[in-house]
Parts: sequence; C-alpha cells; structure tokens
Amino acid sequence: MTTAPKPLGPARRGMSAGAARRDPDRRRALLEAADRVIQREGPEASMNAIAAEAGISKPILYRHFGDKSGLYQALADRHTRKLIETVRAEFLRSDSLRARTRATIDVYLSSISDNLNLYRFLMQRASVEDAAIHSAMSTVIRGLSRELAEVMIAEGEVGDRAQAYVWGHAIVGMVQTAGDWWLDHQNVPRDTVVGGLVDLVLDGLPAAARMDLP
Repeated sequence: MTTAPKPLGPARRGMSAGAARRDPDRRRALLEAADRVIQREGPEASMNAIAAEAGISKPILYRHFGDKSGLYQALADRHTRKLIETVRAEFLRSDSLRARTRATIDVYLSSISDNLNLYRFLMQRASVEDAAIHSAMSTVIRGLSRELAEVMIAEGEVGDRAQAYVWGHAIVGMVQTAGDWWLDHQNVPRDTVVGGLVDLVLDGLPAAARMDLP
C-alpha cells in the first residue's frame, strides 16, 4: 500500500520552482497523491484536495509542475503511457489476428473500467479545460491509429496503404467511442462489447471493402 507523502520540510519550502520541477521522486509522490484523490472523487477532484492529500499547499503543488496545466500534463503522460504500453503488448504478441484483436480490445476496456475516475478526469475534465491535454490525447490516438495501419499493411490484411490508414483511424476511434458508451452502460457484459467490436473489425470492414458499390 502506498503511503501518503510527507509534508515538505523548511528547506524544501524554500527551493526554487525550477529545482522543485527537477525533483523526480517528489513529483512522483505528488502524482501518487493526485491519483488517490482522483480515484476517490473522480472528475470533480479539486487541486486543494490533492494538495491536502500530499500534505502541502496548492501553491507548492503548482511549484512542482509549473501550474495546473503542468499537473494535468504530468498525469496524462503517466496514465496514457501505461495504457498504450498495455494495449500495444497485447496487439503485438504472437497469436492469431482474431485472438490479438480480442485481447487488445478487452484489455483496453478493462483498463478504462478499472480506472474509471482517472479516465473520466483526463477525458472529461483535463482535456476540456486544457487545450494542451486535448492535443496530447489526440496525438496519442493518432499514433495508435498509425501503428495499427502499419501492422495491417505488414501482415497483408489491407493491400492499399491509404485504406489501411483510414481503417486504422476508424477502428481506434470506434473502439474508443464504444468504450465511452459502455462505461455508462456496464449492465452490458464486457464480452458482448468486445465480441461485437471484433466481429465488426475483422468481418464487417473486409466485407464492406469487397462490396461492388455503384
């Protein structure tokens, strides 16, 4: 169990903003305090509550990150990096395409569900309040889409490069949107959502591509 970070001592209270931002151990402890508050309170978590959890004042909290935007960006980087690494590991493992697709979608849905308040804090609050966070999250999504497109090209699933990129962006956006809907409708079993998305991605899109449209 992670213990709450100790309040700053007098020497640390006097450190410069630059020195505070260069203290990785202290920043990590403050981010862990922020995580605990956000997990408890969700998107409405206040900066005052985060500072209190860390045993410091809000100005000192900001000193370690520059400002509120800096704290948002540090939290976004901390959690999106972990999520992307988890998703990427599932999709790149050695298995059939269907098994990898199912595992990838399932681990994404389980991750956002298990960290629901953190996900909503980043997507519904930080991304709305801060243009830099919105841009960073969009960049992450585009990066995943490009990676998916390259995998489809490398494995011969899609022959046309432009089509692969269209599909890559469409699939990632579809899974994200379906996941957001499912978070509000968790009476629907996760397996049902995963199965529906897998069928659409692996059966529906290729079938649509084969259709002779007028």
